[in-house]
Amino acid sequence: MQKWKLLESKYIIQRPWATLRVDKLELPNGNIKDEYYVLEYPRWVNMVAITEDQKVLFVRQYRHGADEIMVELPAGVVEEGEELEAAARRELLEETGYAFDTIEYICELYANPATSGNLTYTYLLTGGKKIQEQELDNSEDIEVVEMSIEKARQFLFDNKIGQALHSAALFYTFKKMGLL
Repeated sequence: MQKWKLLESKYIIQRPWATLRVDKLELPNGNIKDEYYVLEYPRWVNMVAITEDQKVLFVRQYRHGADEIMVELPAGVVEEGEELEAAARRELLEETGYAFDTIEYICELYANPATSGNLTYTYLLTGGKKIQEQELDNSEDIEVVEMSIEKARQFLFDNKIGQALHSAALFYTFKKMGLL
């Protein structure tokens, strides 16, 4: 197995939430792929957040790409120069108003390595306490949803988490916790 050889690369659009480039590639068999489109995104953090009274925090929000209101894990972008754990704590505080005692790395996953190269990092945070109100961006409308750990497991097993990276994050976390 060999990597493909990059012959040319050109950006079609570069915006904060939409960066698309087209690459010209030479495959190991010598064939040329003139147009291979790649989406670029920043690094992302997903958090499985468990409060001090053993509730898992989710967020309910509208997702325009799917045109659905979905229940998901709290998540967000890692700002330039920001440490991953700091990003996880910041995003949780902004989206839920909760701060957490402990944080533990769970896994890293690609959303779709065929067309994008960004990683998402999952963290388990425990001992959460509500210390403030949400601090949402002007484009965010987020409702915090609390579930018992057992209800969260059942929610996952009943295929109620439509975001694939969040489902995977929960499976990895529940495995680590000995709940699978």
